[in-house]
Amino acid sequence: MPNERLTPQLLMRRVHLRDLPAIVLPPGYALRHFRPGDEPAWEKIIEETFQTTNYVFDAAMKANACFRPERVWFITQDDQPVATASAWQEPRFGPLIGALHMVGVRPGHQGRQLGYWVSLAALHRFVVEGRIEAALQTDDFRLAAVKTYLRMGFEPVLVNENQRDRWRTIFTAISRPDLAAQFEPILNGPVTNVEGV
Repeated sequence: MPNERLTPQLLMRRVHLRDLPAIVLPPGYALRHFRPGDEPAWEKIIEETFQTTNYVFDAAMKANACFRPERVWFITQDDQPVATASAWQEPRFGPLIGALHMVGVRPGHQGRQLGYWVSLAALHRFVVEGRIEAALQTDDFRLAAVKTYLRMGFEPVLVNENQRDRWRTIFTAISRPDLAAQFEPILNGPVTNVEGV
């Protein structure tokens, strides 16, 4: 699957935030939220994850009205951030749905489920803030991320007719063609209005 962004982006939703598991990091890693001075580390994680230099923390995150330090999570090694995820608020989703945002892991730390754990920290933050669901947007070629989100209980939401086949292609690419049957009611169902997911 080529690294090209198909449009519109894929939307996934976790329909409840009950019974979230505890966060159990691999040895040598710690979890914390954003502190002043973390901006370059966040930019490096995102640059390496998304292979772009288009994201500047102040413009992409801090300038947003929903920015709070406690919404931007890091997994660190020796206090150096190596993974990030944000518990964001997307007005179009409404006040009860949190938006999992800007998830990234530095390449040297991939394969240790850090994306899962830092995303789980963001979901726990949603619970603290009174949110009852979570949603996220991702791309077709981010197969490792999609596998992580599925493992976390997220499911596809169709926002365009072209996504029926795109999801089936993804399930085949991640060696889970059984998911096409599991999510058949979604894949054969109506396209969803994104407002309020």
